Amino acid sequence: MDKHPIESIMTTTMENIRDMVDVNTVIGDAIPTADGCTVIPISRVSFGFVAGGGEYTVPSHGRADANQPQRDLPFAGGTGAGVTVQPLGFLVTGPDQVRLLPAQPYAPIDRIIELMPQAMCEIKNALCACMNKKKDEAQPQPPQPAPAN
Repeated sequence: MDKHPIESIMTTTMENIRDMVDVNTVIGDAIPTADGCTVIPISRVSFGFVAGGGEYTVPSHGRADANQPQRDLPFAGGTGAGVTVQPLGFLVTGPDQVRLLPAQPYAPIDRIIELMPQAMCEIKNALCACMNKKKDEAQPQPPQPAPAN
């Protein structure tokens, strides 16, 4: 049995979409920098696909002949697809940190959320330094020799 025409249309369209949208479109190639960091572009890819078609009957103009062989009906069909690629930001990896730099400006609350891990790290370091200082003060100091007069 021959393939239906809509099947070949859909297969061709899906192959073309597969060629356009691959992992390198979403996560770009890593770009090394002179200072030892690596920059990786991140994007959002969205796509839609639609296909349709139909077979049209041939009007018999009132002549119904049961002895006539069934003919192939004419087919009309089409497909459509749309792809959008939206840059989200850049993932910057360094020797001691990983940061996401947004490609678009966004609300202050987003900036607060982005800075939260860094702020927590700073608070932790400050508390550790304070605890170490108190521990050093709590340890008894050996007596200092009196200055000779």
